[in-house]
Amino acid sequence: MKQKRETICVQGGWKPGNGEPRVLPIYQSTTFKYDSTEQMADLFDLKADGYFYTRLQNPTNDAVAQKICELEGGVMAMLTSSGQAANFYAVFNICEAGDHFVCSNAIYGGTYNLFTCTLKKLGIEVTLVNQDDSEEEIQKAFRPNTKCLFAETITNPACCVLDIEKFARIAHKNGVPLIIDNTFATPINCRPFEWGADIVTHSTTKYMDGHATQVGGAIVDSGHFDWEAYADKFPGLTQPDASYHGLAYSKAFGKEAYIRKATAQLMRDLGSIPSPQNAFLLNLGLETLHLRVPRHCENAQKVAEYLQANEKVAWVQFSGLPSDPYYALAQKQFTNGQSCGVLCFGLNGTREQAIKFMDSLKMIAVVTHVADARSCLLHPASHTHRQMSEEQLREAGVQPDLIRLSVGIENVEDIIADIEQSLALI
Repeated sequence: MKQKRETICVQGGWKPGNGEPRVLPIYQSTTFKYDSTEQMADLFDLKADGYFYTRLQNPTNDAVAQKICELEGGVMAMLTSSGQAANFYAVFNICEAGDHFVCSNAIYGGTYNLFTCTLKKLGIEVTLVNQDDSEEEIQKAFRPNTKCLFAETITNPACCVLDIEKFARIAHKNGVPLIIDNTFATPINCRPFEWGADIVTHSTTKYMDGHATQVGGAIVDSGHFDWEAYADKFPGLTQPDASYHGLAYSKAFGKEAYIRKATAQLMRDLGSIPSPQNAFLLNLGLETLHLRVPRHCENAQKVAEYLQANEKVAWVQFSGLPSDPYYALAQKQFTNGQSCGVLCFGLNGTREQAIKFMDSLKMIAVVTHVADARSCLLHPASHTHRQMSEEQLREAGVQPDLIRLSVGIENVEDIIADIEQSLALI
């Protein structure tokens, strides 16, 4: 029976049998026992499914990954130790030294560094594009060795909305998968696979956890991309893997090939796995995701409207506002037109005044976090993106005066009152 997202949040992933725990257990064990060497050998050769070492697989982690997979409508998923690890694995699973990929320039600062600096050291080159450019303009970035196209559903921190269908057309025209970071929208408000995306990543640290209690990430594969159709372009998936006795993932696992390879190869060698305790905490957050996300969005809508009407505010970007350039796209792609609880704005005044505004808030905290139950904000140019030059900031759509506000699930009147008392001081 196909279940709705609300039910999956509560019931997905863990399916207890007769006499088993109703609540997902924490399998806090590094190892798992077998009765024979042959059984263990089959696991190491990927001939059988089962658990033998938590760096590769763990029942708690797998149950939570399955819940996220069901929420996104994918075929298989895996958890990672952070959203950064998820984005790294998602690209590195199909790229190697000498390869190239294309990415939207309006992405999270940490991902920007990962792609433009760290992957460059590994011999993987990226070309950044303006996601709002025409298909013809973006097409110019592709090369014969391009392996994927990457973007965020809602960009962090600029709150731009991606035209997923446009990006899917471009990716598939070039015979590569579209990878979407769906952290801000969550599958409650957007399921990128329904708009043509092939692979989805998440920083589960954000709305999925919702309480700032664990750092984690996830990768979900739709199973839609035909690796065999582009076998020469993706030899890591379609050709024999010498480290597994010549096993070819696409032939052995079909639609599960991408996640199977990422688990068996990347997680085996790099080990960015979350602890079962963290996966347990993430699951508690997922159980109320369908309740929290609408409240975040409702509060953010009211805060955005308040800020837009305030004479001390120079501009507001939030796709729920009819005047926002992404309003129509949000109405099309998102559940009830709701994007997320994050918005950005700038003040009429100097940078010093903006700092005074932030420092004068009493309830809303200045923290290096976003998208949890508590309202918080930061100044990306001074904090998360401070390693970027002025030119890089503008290329990424991050204005120097941009304040990113993550609206929580407190009473919205209290949130607005805190903003109001702080604005009165500048």
